[in-house]
Amino acid sequence: MEISERQKQILCQIVEGYAETASPVGSVTMAKLFKVSPATIRAEMARLETLGLIAQPHTSAGRVPTDAGYRFYVNSLANGVDDEMAVPEMRIIEDGRYDRGLHAIERRVLSQSQADAAIRGAVDILVELTGNLGLATIGGQLYLSGISRLFTQPEFGDTRRVQAVAKLLDNLEPWLREAAPGEPLNIFIGQENPIGKNSEVSLIISKFRSPFSDRSYIGVLGPTRQNYSRVMTLVSQSGRMLEKVLR
Repeated sequence: MEISERQKQILCQIVEGYAETASPVGSVTMAKLFKVSPATIRAEMARLETLGLIAQPHTSAGRVPTDAGYRFYVNSLANGVDDEMAVPEMRIIEDGRYDRGLHAIERRVLSQSQADAAIRGAVDILVELTGNLGLATIGGQLYLSGISRLFTQPEFGDTRRVQAVAKLLDNLEPWLREAAPGEPLNIFIGQENPIGKNSEVSLIISKFRSPFSDRSYIGVLGPTRQNYSRVMTLVSQSGRMLEKVLR
């Protein structure tokens, strides 16, 4: 996919701006940030829209990322394409919030003497830190926490979306057991979800070894609009921490 460095940076800002405000990002705001004219930004946005990376919800509105745009952004995070989209673990050094979040997970895990309690504790902290629904496999069961937190987010004012998420959750445990995603960190965005394709959520899960299974999972499920850098870091490090403590 042909995309310039400035277009990549604009996409990054749209993803992160929309995650923070839940409102489409306009050309005037971007023009001030990049110190160019709104017309220049609109031309760059038109290119990103042609590539299917962003969309315009309404004629007079700004732009929001598409599933493809989120995927491009997440791949850039995971691969460390450039300094603006660094590998998530590297951002721990740059932002104290990550340190505080990881310390909170570590304290909760280390305070438990039983493996199942440690895993549940890590999930509960992920819910507090991300505002998403937290989940983990414990033996042959799926532990869920934070459903009410998830549904307070603005995306879920639509009953249809709530029902789609409920359907996804009903089928998540058997799918995890059968599909057994093999990457240390797995990210399924919107339509990429093998179940609940129309739920417009992202599933971010980390595989880890536990006393219950060599393929245990911990992660979160939330709207596609979220701070992927932070959430990916917290989920990835939670899996690593649990594997280290529980082995």
